[in-house]
Amino acid sequence: MNHFPSQAKSQLPRSTDQSGFTLIEIMVVIVILGILAAVVVPNIMSRPGEARIAKAKQDIRALSTALDLYKLDNYTYPTTDQGIEALATKPTTPPIPKHYRKKGYVKRAPMDPWQNPYQYLNPGEHGPIDIYSLGPDQTPSEDDIGNWMLE
Repeated sequence: MNHFPSQAKSQLPRSTDQSGFTLIEIMVVIVILGILAAVVVPNIMSRPGEARIAKAKQDIRALSTALDLYKLDNYTYPTTDQGIEALATKPTTPPIPKHYRKKGYVKRAPMDPWQNPYQYLNPGEHGPIDIYSLGPDQTPSEDDIGNWMLE
């Protein structure tokens, strides 16, 4: 039931080449990746402090924008007692905002990169409001990061 003449079968090309990587090629790639990791990873990992500071600054900018929207809707910033939580949950203590957005202004009040709540003052010591992180030492000191520093 063969439909090919016997002569046609013998003329079909045969592939004797095998494709794939040899063990030596794989080992060379692993060595190169190891060298790259040894050079790159320490440079990235040696800057976690800088990364946390950058994140805190970005969070403070976002909170400042959300607080400005809150003020546009309600004509005043939340009080110090209402705090940043007023951006996520409608305050129940006076002054109760009359035009609070149904979904709030942020999903939740964020924690700073050191897993502590951001600080908030109204009125602020540096401007109408102060939003800040106490930094890695969690005490008022020179390493604090605040919205007055971002201008």
